[in-house]
Amino acid sequence: MILVTGGTGFVGSRIVHALRAEERPVRCLVRSPERAGQLRAWGCELVQGDVTDPASLARAVEGCEAVVHLVAIIAGEPEEFERVMTRGTEDLVIAAARGGVRRFVLMSALGTSESSRELTPYFRSKWAMEQTVEASTLEHTIFRPSFVFGRDGGVLPTFMRLVRYAPVIPVIGPGTQRIQPIWIEDVAAYFAKSIDLTSAVGRTFEIGGPDVVTWDELYSRIAAVLGKRRAKVHLPFGLMRANAALLEALPGPTPLTRDQVTMLEAGDNVVSNDEAQAAFGLPLVPLDEQLRRAP
Repeated sequence: MILVTGGTGFVGSRIVHALRAEERPVRCLVRSPERAGQLRAWGCELVQGDVTDPASLARAVEGCEAVVHLVAIIAGEPEEFERVMTRGTEDLVIAAARGGVRRFVLMSALGTSESSRELTPYFRSKWAMEQTVEASTLEHTIFRPSFVFGRDGGVLPTFMRLVRYAPVIPVIGPGTQRIQPIWIEDVAAYFAKSIDLTSAVGRTFEIGGPDVVTWDELYSRIAAVLGKRRAKVHLPFGLMRANAALLEALPGPTPLTRDQVTMLEAGDNVVSNDEAQAAFGLPLVPLDEQLRRAP
């Protein structure tokens, strides 16, 4: 049995689907079972609970040989990142070790490092999560993906709508920072294969797609796929950070946070080595094909 946390999310649902496609038994920790109908339809066992509830984690790991931990937040107060991501991971690792789990697979994020951990609460918690997993007695694999693109979730549909309908494309910063988008099903394939891959034990892998582009180049490629001609306007980081502060003050979810601007300003979001490709040997979807698959 494989326990998946965050299985109802954009990335999590694809990982669950990839595992079930291999007919692996999957148990999902969910806060609201009534909202997890798709997971139930795929044949998953559901356990009600939350990563902030140690008792539910103990129930969830019972009888599991592997854990895939995906839960994270992207906005909130520092205390919330600490509670959900840092302490939640600590409690899950303890429960997994006590429950006899063999393999622990963690989703981190590209850009996470000891030097970046003080930039934002998100990076701080991701780094803490990695350190907790690495210090455990469990066999473990950690993935740090670049931007994850998919047809019906994540940021790509927003980018596509922006280029399709906006007369001018707003680009945060100079547009010269590089990214390496990876297709959602490719991410899921990495996670599914890592469950039994001996050469992945004790390693942290940076994963990205086969193409590296600047933000300017990304928007140009989207425009080419859509058959649009669009000018770009570059918005300074300081201006966008001030704009994000105003958005954060409004009720409801915000489309942009100051921390996200800070992470964009930090520099390139590309993999630094080919270790993931060498270890897994997976065929990856090229960027232009990713864009063609988007709505």
